Amino acid sequence: MTLSELGELKKVHFIGIGGIGVSAIARKMLLEGTKVAGSDQSESPITEELKKLGAEVYIGHRAGNLADDADLVVYTIAIPDTNSELVKAKELGIRTHTYPEMLGAISAEHFTVAISGTHGKTTTTAMLGKVARDAKLDPTVIVGSIMKDAQSNLIVGQGKYLIAEACEYRRSFLNLFPKVLVITNIDAAHLDYYKDLADVQKAFSELVAKMGKEGVLVCNPNDPHVAPVAEKAECLVVDYTKVDPHFTLKVPGEHNIKNAQAATAAAGVIGVSEGAIRSSLAEFSGTWRRLEDKGLTKEGAHLYDDYAHEPEEVAASLSAIRGLYPDKKITVVFRPHLYSRTKTLLREFGMSFKDADEILVTDIYAAREPLDPSIHARDVVAEIGKHKSGATYVENFVYAETYLRDRLKPEEVVITMGAGDIYELAEKLAQK
Repeated sequence: MTLSELGELKKVHFIGIGGIGVSAIARKMLLEGTKVAGSDQSESPITEELKKLGAEVYIGHRAGNLADDADLVVYTIAIPDTNSELVKAKELGIRTHTYPEMLGAISAEHFTVAISGTHGKTTTTAMLGKVARDAKLDPTVIVGSIMKDAQSNLIVGQGKYLIAEACEYRRSFLNLFPKVLVITNIDAAHLDYYKDLADVQKAFSELVAKMGKEGVLVCNPNDPHVAPVAEKAECLVVDYTKVDPHFTLKVPGEHNIKNAQAATAAAGVIGVSEGAIRSSLAEFSGTWRRLEDKGLTKEGAHLYDDYAHEPEEVAASLSAIRGLYPDKKITVVFRPHLYSRTKTLLREFGMSFKDADEILVTDIYAAREPLDPSIHARDVVAEIGKHKSGATYVENFVYAETYLRDRLKPEEVVITMGAGDIYELAEKLAQK
């Protein structure tokens, strides 16, 4: 599908409209005057915002949600082929496209700077997006979170650049047409789809290969997980670790220094001066659910919410919080995401909480997976217990909130952590 064809659409239905990626496309179409409807499993701040913009949003997936006269159905790759709305669309002969396919159509019409990597790609994309906007490049920016500076996951610009987060799940990013590709890092992730690290690296190599000799790859070519990909690149390779790491940043943590280095290197490739880059990054305020400062609880404890759901992300975020509060008690409420991830990386999760004093682990967020009784949140607690004390299983958010309300003290720190709906607990704990 081309951009001109997108412009001819009158009514589009989105399955999974509350998803951070799908919602960006829905928002773009609303801004262009297209009639938008869609469904999701639950209400969220994203669905509420889309309603305000004029979208018709249904909670729950039912065939009746899909209007017979829809021109197009866009759907998240997280839904099964048996989804009732998707089945109806195919029965009616309505054209269907995945979110990655739609992003690919936009990418094909722009000079695309794609930011990929197992960790850090959201923040790096948002950083680069802000830098490009401040440099008056007027880019279109699509990020897998809400950019605090823009209060949106989408910025529609009139310039030639598309700055887009490129997700590796199910090789989604192969739909993109990058001219500049950032790889923040590579780890063995999404092992419910990929076989192993080598399979993940193969997907990244396929994306690099799409650029041929004309593109630019921004990465750390000396990272042992990235090196096999960088070595195969035919294009120019720019080492972002050569960027001076002495930044003034509002967002904490060594991992954000690396994100800033990657964003700086990529911005340099598209012609932004380093002085302008550093000035812009000094005012970067972060994104939704990336070590997001939620203020204080009513007990006076400092409250943060974070999307970390891989062991390295958990360790990095807690290290950043410990750096901010070296002498304070830190309590983390962690909700594991996916049975498959929890089972595969159980040992690594056990070693990821060294910078927390107390760890509450809630039930696993299944998301797209069926129940797997062979793994449980109690297994995470037991694994953490091999390395440190202070881990406790709490069944759900109600128990977690009660537990915390009884124990939190002023000046302590509590962080809710994980993919899925754990942010709802942060909203309950936040002092209004």
